[in-house]
Amino acid sequence: MRRISSGLTVLALVSIFFLTGCGGEAVEENVLLAEWTGPYGGVPAFDKMELDALKPALEAAMAEELEEIDAIASSSEPATFENTIVAMEKTGKVLDRVETYYGIWRANRSTPEFREIQNEMAPKLAEHRTQITQNDALFARIKTVYESEELKSLRPDQQRLTWLVYNRFARSGASLEGEAKGRYAAINRRLAELHTAFGNNILADEEGYVTYITGEQLSGLPESFAAAAAAASTELGREGEYAITNTRSSMDPFLTSSNERDLREKVWRTYYSRGDNGDQHDNNTILTEILALRHERAQLLGYDNYAAWRLENRMAKTPEQALELMQAVWPAALARVREEVADMQAVADREGAGITIEPWDYRHYAEKVRKEKYDLNSDEVKNYLQLDKLREAMFYVAGELFNFDFVAVPEGSVPVFHEDVKVWEVTDKRSGDHVGVWYLDPYARQGKRSGAWATAYRDRENLVKLETVLGSNNSNFIKGAPGEPVLISWSDARTLFHEFGHALHYLSSDVIYPTLGGGVRDYTEFQSQLLEHWVLTEPVIENYLVHYQTGEPIPADLVAKIRKAATFNQGFVNTEYVASALLDMMYHTMDPAGLDPDAFEKEALAKLNMPREIVMRHRTPHFGHIFSSEGYAAGYYGYLWADVLTADAAEAFEAAPGGHYDKELAKKLVDNLFAPRNSVDPAEAYRMFRGRDAEIDALMRDRGFPVP
Repeated sequence: MRRISSGLTVLALVSIFFLTGCGGEAVEENVLLAEWTGPYGGVPAFDKMELDALKPALEAAMAEELEEIDAIASSSEPATFENTIVAMEKTGKVLDRVETYYGIWRANRSTPEFREIQNEMAPKLAEHRTQITQNDALFARIKTVYESEELKSLRPDQQRLTWLVYNRFARSGASLEGEAKGRYAAINRRLAELHTAFGNNILADEEGYVTYITGEQLSGLPESFAAAAAAASTELGREGEYAITNTRSSMDPFLTSSNERDLREKVWRTYYSRGDNGDQHDNNTILTEILALRHERAQLLGYDNYAAWRLENRMAKTPEQALELMQAVWPAALARVREEVADMQAVADREGAGITIEPWDYRHYAEKVRKEKYDLNSDEVKNYLQLDKLREAMFYVAGELFNFDFVAVPEGSVPVFHEDVKVWEVTDKRSGDHVGVWYLDPYARQGKRSGAWATAYRDRENLVKLETVLGSNNSNFIKGAPGEPVLISWSDARTLFHEFGHALHYLSSDVIYPTLGGGVRDYTEFQSQLLEHWVLTEPVIENYLVHYQTGEPIPADLVAKIRKAATFNQGFVNTEYVASALLDMMYHTMDPAGLDPDAFEKEALAKLNMPREIVMRHRTPHFGHIFSSEGYAAGYYGYLWADVLTADAAEAFEAAPGGHYDKELAKKLVDNLFAPRNSVDPAEAYRMFRGRDAEIDALMRDRGFPVP
């Protein structure tokens, strides 16, 4: 164990440095390193986080974790589950705390100053992780436990933990030697730099390309959107104008409602050109290097390609099985697109528009078809979709299925990183026991990445003591005028429930070991996608989908129209998604030498017969899911894989005596599919819930496609 000569740990020495200063002058202790204090088992000091403290805190926390790891690796005691695997589970707690703050700056409060630190520290963090996974002595001890007789006597969750730890090290270059080991580490460092640059370039284009319009250009836009756009423009220093920001939450409703076709094209091109503008934020060179390095690293480990390595421990197991699922859906999606385009073109022709449907027309004319075919007006539906009411609806569902109670925390009693963030305590309705804390950061702003996501600042575990969950949901809704309710689209309402499903997964966790609180990528979206099916259940309809002006529940005939139109536009939805998932898999199963991303994207889509009226949901130069980190790399198909489980499980609830709120089935759901997290193999967990494997037929029925 590396110690300073005085016997103090590195972290202790750094803490002293911050208390006394380099010349003995007293300074404030680095709050990012401190234990979390306050209510609920301690909460992050978001109100005290200072950017100047971030770099030294990360460096000190990394040094502390290496000391902890070295102590395990250099132990003279024979390797056992307790002194090796369990001991490793107790390491890195300080770094976990610091990385929580780091994550807030990265996702919710990014600034040019933070990005400079991020560019420097991302490769250092990658190198730090590689130092641990390439620690020969540590891996030898892990391998000893993995191959020992002791393993057979352990509980199933302990056996799975050992397998997961061994597998993580073995698949991360632990067994490499000599030059190969050094090259692996160098690749990880460089990838961290490139992932960071890719993500920051997207954010720069989202912040830097804003379309400003005047009051004369609002034709077709609902008042609520216009008010939000005016507020956004004022915040950006352009009072009196209307800002169409370069994010999906602004682009999507504008393309749907605006009657100004030239502006629709401009907004569409601006959005889908992110990372592909030939300027200092262009991502094409970056992503080609990312692909080349991933391919090289996979081959160092003995795999044919990156996807083969990536999917080995996923539910899909192989790229071929993932592709098989996507290819089962693709023809049906294309056939539906042809029908949708024909319907839209017919509307345009009847109007005398004199146009051929283009990508910037799709949402606009799809809405006209929706109104014509189903007499369903999206703006009318939005009147019943108030953000605050939908949040209350989510709490109701959580109470009925999970026995959770959400109570707002008095403002100021829990620190937050922005005034828009609100906090709730979560308790068990039956026992009154504290379960965790839930943060909500709902609105778009400068420095916040686009989209919607969930994260946990602290996972539940019970290794040393019971740690309760600190979970968070984040969205990018456009804040309305002061005092006005925020009205959102039907799609955004489903997304809100979706991300809350992730939070419920965190809050339901019942694991002992931190590693088991993780997940398998093509499974972790299942829990969140399933929750979308509760948006249109009767109690939610009757009590929470109420008109923002009258307070009247959404009319039964409007609900019937929504249900009837449930499979509407599935050609567009599935094609834009599956195209992205297929390209992701192509990129990660090929030799990327000499790749021209723009040319490859066009050629690959042409071979797939991609309709010219639709673009990939995430074009390659801004495909942050797969290029700003490795989270969804060769794994974007996972949403579809998880949705097979989702559709199948939803049919189980539809057939249950108590429907979506059947208590017996809800208990099986929580006990088998939410609480265990990664302590049970996902396929086995699903069989315990359903009594069999999931079937693709349910997915095809859910989308209104022919069942194969």
